[in-house]
Amino acid sequence: MAAAVPAVCCVRAVAALLLGCCAAALASGAQEQAEQFFRSGHTNNWAVLVCTSRFWFNYRHVANTLSVYRSVKRLGIPDSHIVLMLADDMACNPRNPKPATVFSHKNMELNVYGDDVEVDYRSYEVTVENFLRVLTGRIPPSTPRSKRLLSDDRSNILIYMTGHGGNGFLKFQDSEEITNVELADAFEQMWQKRRYNELLFIIDTCQGASMYERFYSPNIMALASSQVGEDSLSHQPDLGIGVHLMDRYTFYVLEFLEEIHPASQTNMNDL
Repeated sequence: MAAAVPAVCCVRAVAALLLGCCAAALASGAQEQAEQFFRSGHTNNWAVLVCTSRFWFNYRHVANTLSVYRSVKRLGIPDSHIVLMLADDMACNPRNPKPATVFSHKNMELNVYGDDVEVDYRSYEVTVENFLRVLTGRIPPSTPRSKRLLSDDRSNILIYMTGHGGNGFLKFQDSEEITNVELADAFEQMWQKRRYNELLFIIDTCQGASMYERFYSPNIMALASSQVGEDSLSHQPDLGIGVHLMDRYTFYVLEFLEEIHPASQTNMNDL
């Protein structure tokens, strides 16, 4: 099944923004390689969006993921091609002064947990095992279609993850971890099983770059909010509810994407 053609602009726009921030450090050959990465043809687009954190003080991680979800939908990827995983339900948390809502900006104008949000994996369903099964397609036959990544060798996939991490790992539910080796092996399985054409991996967590140090599969572009040894910073503090509403990296990515029209052909050359 082919998704709307303009959906590829989301992948292009995110890559353009994040690579453009370090363009001065890139050699011209590396820029050409990046541009070639997004030039190849494909027939459909998918997104796997994962918040791995629980508890009220991690409100921003849920808001990060829901905001990315809103943007990729606006840019053309339908719910049928999005797998959304939220480890906690901030909308129904008793500390939430505005029940049934999640906001990503302190002006409280945009509720990113609207009626059109379709959460595919929630609460304790968000585990390392389930995440890896989604990627590799190793899912029981009884699993509903909405919980499956039905991609193929003509699929371009955005995988976005946010939560708490360290050097070579990302925590799930504050009780288990996925390592960079496990993630790299899952992507290799995807490639060998012809489950993607090109893959854009974005992670917003401390020491995020360590999560793609072990990647060895082709056609993957990986981007992170922090280098090894660096922290990922929170953003948009709200004194009324006592938490930050987003992380800085995701905030500025989305600020850029909000200026992109779904039919835009924005790419590296436009920076």
